[in-house]
Amino acid sequence: MQEIYVENILEVLRNKKLLEKELNVEISNKGKFFFVNGNAENEYLALEILDAVSIGFSVDKALLLKEENMMFQNLNIKDLTKRHDLDIVRGRIIGSDGRTLKTLKILTKCELALNNNEIGIIGNANEVQDAVQAVSSLVRGSKQGNVYSRLERKRKEKRLKNRNLDFGVKE
Repeated sequence: MQEIYVENILEVLRNKKLLEKELNVEISNKGKFFFVNGNAENEYLALEILDAVSIGFSVDKALLLKEENMMFQNLNIKDLTKRHDLDIVRGRIIGSDGRTLKTLKILTKCELALNNNEIGIIGNANEVQDAVQAVSSLVRGSKQGNVYSRLERKRKEKRLKNRNLDFGVKE
């Protein structure tokens, strides 16, 4: 049996039956502490999904972690910068009207959620590293345009590499 603290208790309780069915585990709670009981592999996956829900992902998006090659990465803004004006740093990540966050989602093909000083990223294992790099750059003060152009360049390189592999061209 594993234990996890979940901030977003209502989302979990609303979808408790779905989570238990999909993950093949039993979920119980005492306040914001949730207890997961099942085999070790299912417990681990359930803890990852509950952690993602706690950061702010919907249960549907968190359940993407069940798919092969999908992973969850949790970043803490305080670990990435020594700045004390974290409201401004969070604002840089969100952007005006949420445009920066939306653009990052499109360019990285990952789901992103921001809760206080934590940033959650769900995506294909190959894409999550690009998203982590982009968010880290923004937190450290890089301009949004530079981050976007780096992501677009990487996307183009990956497309060319995949096309070359499809045609049997060696690099």
